[in-house]
Amino acid sequence: MPKEIFDKNEFIKLSERAIECRVKRGRDYVKLKLRLKRYLYTIKVKPEEADELLRQIKCSRIVEF
Repeated sequence: MPKEIFDKNEFIKLSERAIECRVKRGRDYVKLKLRLKRYLYTIKVKPEEADELLRQIKCSRIVEF
């Protein structure tokens, strides 16, 4: 089961160990998913905040859906 995170700073910290980051854009929100070795972590943010958060993520592979 994926784990949902509500803290942006924790999400950025987890992105250092992530294998890939997936971005799913919707009308009202953007869902960011981090695939780590053991778990999948997700966070929902507003579209304006998503671009700023993607710039701060230290993941080597970012995939948009």
